[in-house]
This record gives sequence, structure tokens and C-alpha cells, in this order.
Amino acid sequence: MDKSSINNYFHSLFSIKDEVVEKITETFKPFELKANDIVLGQNTISTKTYFLEKGYVRSYLLNEDNEEITTNIYAAPCFVNDFLSFFRQQPTKEIYQAVTDCMLWETGLENVQYNFHNIPEFREFSRLLFVLNYHNIHDRLIEMASQKASTRYSNLMKKDPNIFQHVPLKVIASYLGIKDSSLSRIRRDIHK
Repeated sequence: MDKSSINNYFHSLFSIKDEVVEKITETFKPFELKANDIVLGQNTISTKTYFLEKGYVRSYLLNEDNEEITTNIYAAPCFVNDFLSFFRQQPTKEIYQAVTDCMLWETGLENVQYNFHNIPEFREFSRLLFVLNYHNIHDRLIEMASQKASTRYSNLMKKDPNIFQHVPLKVIASYLGIKDSSLSRIRRDIHK
């Protein structure tokens, strides 16, 4: 299979030689998921890391009222995983589910550890990836605490306008921290 999407992703983050990327990704194996398939279940230990080549994946949890709360929506291309579960080998707290039909690549913890210890560029890439993930989580935390729902909606429209064509509004509303009816009202008001 063609690994150009993974290779392009590495190159998009920093300067790295093609042969180094090929070495890093040589054990990645492709697989597909249908919409609603589970990538990683709650209370499982992540033994693989996933690169999302095509599609959308969400992470969510169930609150005390057994309602689904979407914590993140991943849009290809990106890495998708519960990194704490993966690196610390502890159970996940969230569920990772394909929202659309997806094309992914996976590799195991042993390959990631090997690359960390043997490929300096991979260590640098991983550091950068962790910083970017932290930045995204931090920005989301600040956004949820300081912005109105309509502002969060507008920001999501700017960041990923295609999300509304692929991800159900119920999932988007949950991600924005609002009810479906509130999202409908916001959309109606903004698009007048």
C-alpha cells in the first residue's frame, strides 16, 4: 500500500529525509473501519498507535447520566490514540470510534519504542507531536472556559468547514459542549 499520506504528514511537521520516514513507517499496516466501528474501547489498554489517513474519528466518554460526551474529533491526516494508555499501558477512559468510513495505519508499541531509541528524528517528531497535542488540548480548555457556544461554533467552522458534511450534528454539539437544539439555534442565527 502507498504510505505517501503518512510520509507527507511527517514532512509537513518538520524537515526529515525520505529514507528516515520510510524506516520509521516500515512496520505500519493499513486497515479500514466502517462508520461507528470502535478503534479503541473504554477500559482497554492501547497496544497500537494509529495514523488516520482518511475520515473522522471521535473520542468520547459516558457521563454520570450515561450521555455521550465527545471530547475530541480527529480529522485526517493525524495520529489518533489515547497516548497515556499507549505509553503507560493503563486502561483508557474514553472510547475512540470511527464517525465515517476510515482508512488507518497502525503500528505497535514495540516499534514506537524501537524508533525512539534508534532514530533521533523520530524522537524529535514525537516531541513536536506531543507539543502540538498539548497545544490543541490547552486551546480547547481555554475556549470551553472563556467563549460562548456561538464563538466556539464559528471557530470550528473556520478550522474545519468540512466537518459539518461528515460528522453528525449531535456529535458536533456534544463536542462544543451544548445540546443539539442549541446548535440548531446557533446555526440558524449565524446563517441568517
